[in-house]
Amino acid sequence: MCGRTSLAIDPAVLMERFDATPAEDVTIRPRYNIAPRDELLAVQNDAPQEFDLLEWGFLPQWADDPEDVPRPINARSETVAEKSMFREAFEQRRCLLPADGFYEWKGTRGSKQPYRIERPDRSPYAYAGLWETWTSAEGDPRVTCTILTTEANEVVEPIHDRMPVILEQQHEETWLSGGSKDELQSVLKPYPSDKLHAYPVSKRVNSPGNDSAELLDEIDIGEQSGLGEFGG
Repeated sequence: MCGRTSLAIDPAVLMERFDATPAEDVTIRPRYNIAPRDELLAVQNDAPQEFDLLEWGFLPQWADDPEDVPRPINARSETVAEKSMFREAFEQRRCLLPADGFYEWKGTRGSKQPYRIERPDRSPYAYAGLWETWTSAEGDPRVTCTILTTEANEVVEPIHDRMPVILEQQHEETWLSGGSKDELQSVLKPYPSDKLHAYPVSKRVNSPGNDSAELLDEIDIGEQSGLGEFGG
């Protein structure tokens, strides 16, 4: 799964990497601890040369009450084409969700240790995502998204059995532009293990209220202690 991510890359680097510029009302700022219901930077397939900000937590367009339906932050890539909640979005509303790392937790309940997974050079990449527009009775739109997941690679598997679908750069255009179901499914696979590494980070990342560059620092697990790691 993927329940916490980050993106703290110079906007100029992101614009060059994804050949896109921010929409008129979009400001790209560093985020080290992005949680569900926060905004994720996105390149949508209907505007592939533009960055927008989408709410993380998929809200289906048919929902009567947005507070009374599930808001999945992840969708399993193996079944996304068949699930009623995601089927139409898989066919028509795909997106790239730029990031520079994500977090997973290992251990037993109450004593789980967070780990950060990233590219060794901390360069940006893109998750495969789906987006959806929900419109209120008053006509106000909310654009939301979800991150696709797949089975874990050799780096992530000791920590968690699932991981986000990180697209190979050469597959990003395929995911955005579309094609047959088989073509789309062919790019939804575990990212190569030799292109990622994982390391323990402070339990301060457990609180979404903590959002600073120190969360990216590797720690010595033996030196981490107590509830003080959860504070602001």
